[in-house]
Amino acid sequence: MAASRSLRPVRFAGIAVVVAALTLAGCTKSEDSGATDTPGTGGEQVAEEDSSGPTCTLEQYGGEKIDLKNAVVGFSQSEKEANPFRIAETQSIKDEAEAVGVKELLTTNANSQLSKQISDIQDMINNGAQALIVAPLNSDGLEPALQAARDKNIPVLTVDRKVNSEPCKDYVAFLGSDFVEQGKRAAREMAKAMGNKGKVAILLGSSGNNVTTDRTKGFVDEMAAIAPDIEIAAQQTGEFARDKGQQVMEQLIQSQPDLTGVYAENDEMALGALVALKSAGKTPGTDVHVVSIDGTRNAVQKIVDGEMYSVVESNPRFGPLAFETLRKFLNGEPVSQNVVISDKLYGKDNAQAEVSNAY
Repeated sequence: MAASRSLRPVRFAGIAVVVAALTLAGCTKSEDSGATDTPGTGGEQVAEEDSSGPTCTLEQYGGEKIDLKNAVVGFSQSEKEANPFRIAETQSIKDEAEAVGVKELLTTNANSQLSKQISDIQDMINNGAQALIVAPLNSDGLEPALQAARDKNIPVLTVDRKVNSEPCKDYVAFLGSDFVEQGKRAAREMAKAMGNKGKVAILLGSSGNNVTTDRTKGFVDEMAAIAPDIEIAAQQTGEFARDKGQQVMEQLIQSQPDLTGVYAENDEMALGALVALKSAGKTPGTDVHVVSIDGTRNAVQKIVDGEMYSVVESNPRFGPLAFETLRKFLNGEPVSQNVVISDKLYGKDNAQAEVSNAY
């Protein structure tokens, strides 16, 4: 199959591989300590079990049953693989496609351009994609691509970011974390670190997607409820980037010299903030407490080193869960319209033991 724009077809031999079943058992959560909320999983995703939510079936959505071993599957990545989350996410999709013996995997990368992600998806459809896994750049704007898939009854799973469209109509299902809950957990960790008083700054993610909106809402609402004496002194976007996080932190140190907490909505911004803090003569973990979301190995190591207080995981290894969801759906079985991942919490009590499981 000829490549189209950045379309990269990856073909796999028909190897008979039995897919290990995903563990869907719910996990008991503990917010009172830095201990992990889920048993050690070796880094794999664990989906929360929810039998009460709406489901979607092939009969409802339209289309025909397909064996994945005879299927062409497309994966649309939204951002270039320049940070650990995107690297791990793309690799997980590729690895699982090979493991299950997908006939052909098409991969594209939109390089943070919405127009390119739309054309990438349309290209994959034109090149024979029979199912799509999409990591959306923004929550809005992908409607032309979703409609192109819908016109041919091609099932679409969105991962890690939601789209503002109707599940089981415009797309099949969303797979990802509860981002509001992530923000709430970060707030509880920050309140403990700061002793329920002081000033905290928020390094916001990029605008236009539900991840930033929900992580901010969860944090702000929970902080107001549990630690009203903590002032949220600043909110400024670091665009989920390390260099931008460092730049913003440098500015905040000048404008808010008495900050005692930094909540970064991803690890890359947190790592940039640590550089800025240390360059300004501050001691992270003592003068300023840092809490972030993601669970990259570099960030978890910073907990071990005493520079970060805690990290709420956002697991990017979507491959097994995405392909198992596709397998069930294409076989005519019902799948949840909203598959929520049960994320770990990394803190001083477990960071040393868990750092090897981080990505």
